[in-house]
Amino acid sequence: MKIYVAGLLMLGVSCTISAQKGSPTKDTIRLSLKDAWQKAEENSRHIRINTINVDIAEAEVKDAKRERLPEIEVKGSAEKASNIPIYENGIFSKPTQHEVIHTLYRAGADFYLNIYNGNKLNLKIKENQTLQKIKDIQKEQSVSDIHYKTAALYLELQKTLIFRNLIQQDIADQKTQLKEIQSLYKNGVVLKSDVLRIELELSKRKMALVTIENDILIATQKLNIILGIPDEQTVIPEAPFNQWDENTSYSDYLKLALDHSFSYHVSEQQTELSKLKLKQVKANVRPKIGMYGEFYYANPQIFLYPYNPYWYSLGIVGIKASFSISSLYHNTHKVKAAQLEFEKEEEAHKDTEDKVRQQVKEAYLRYQEALEQIKVAEANVIQAKENARIIKNTYFSQTSLITELLDADIQLLQTKFELEAAKIMAQNNYYLLQNITGVL
Repeated sequence: MKIYVAGLLMLGVSCTISAQKGSPTKDTIRLSLKDAWQKAEENSRHIRINTINVDIAEAEVKDAKRERLPEIEVKGSAEKASNIPIYENGIFSKPTQHEVIHTLYRAGADFYLNIYNGNKLNLKIKENQTLQKIKDIQKEQSVSDIHYKTAALYLELQKTLIFRNLIQQDIADQKTQLKEIQSLYKNGVVLKSDVLRIELELSKRKMALVTIENDILIATQKLNIILGIPDEQTVIPEAPFNQWDENTSYSDYLKLALDHSFSYHVSEQQTELSKLKLKQVKANVRPKIGMYGEFYYANPQIFLYPYNPYWYSLGIVGIKASFSISSLYHNTHKVKAAQLEFEKEEEAHKDTEDKVRQQVKEAYLRYQEALEQIKVAEANVIQAKENARIIKNTYFSQTSLITELLDADIQLLQTKFELEAAKIMAQNNYYLLQNITGVL
């Protein structure tokens, strides 16, 4: 039916629904939007994946911090040695065998403690902490995205239920009006064509109701899937809100976005990451200093002459320093590439800020547009009701045609669709604005 189609077009991508009448069955659940968000979060694989990513990043930070601890190794060996042949008269002559201690044992431990390595370890820890922040932001964004997607489906169900209520009420009104016209026809006041026209319009409305009923089933299944409940479960949402946030200005929303926007803060951390990588590359031309030590037991004693077949122990502690001369020329272009990467990320961050400002502006204007559309639609409903009342009176007093009566009824129904669609558009745009600003 063209009225129902017009109502859907006015709605666009936004959606919403009213509570169903009658007592719920055992397969029916009543859900508020907050309840739906909670169920969607619990059922979202995307959120679970991002939660695991956060746990991985946290473990990597802890692992990097553990690298501050010294490297400790224990080792041992047991060896068999042959006698030493001595070629007193040349290698082609028969050698004499010099007896040695044949069995050698050794057990000990060594360690290395990094004292300074161009600050690379601290930079690595900061890099992992920055990656963890990015994962945290991405997890929060996945929650916000699932909230908005759930809200859109929840509003879609609200919308289809509202449309069903409107068309059911209109069908009841049309049936009452049909009885009145049939009475007039029996008394010879109106023509048979008037009765047929009313019956035709009533048939169209009944077909529109069938379409809406199917839309309800489709909207319910979409919502059930994201909530993780069976397809046959009937969800009854709360009645739509009719209160709007008209006091928050664009500058307020923009400030919120720059404080909380996910894409903006991910870009910010990406810039910090490239800055850290530049410092890491520059650290390649710095010296490396560390403390090392070794302690072991060994048998036989062959550390000092004369040798003897007894156990002995030895401990060594020292400081080792090194500097790579080749890094002075190998690192030049690496620093240049890292510097350019940092400049690229700075530009990308500024570009992200521009995009966030544009998204907030567009969403804010669409939200304000929807609020204004509500006011216009409310006025249109009042005017359409009055027009329908006047036309009905004039028709039954034989001063207007049946076509005028039908047009007035269609206009009234269409304005009601437009009003409800505008309310839902406003609510959808409000959640979109919150998602963009990072506070949903």
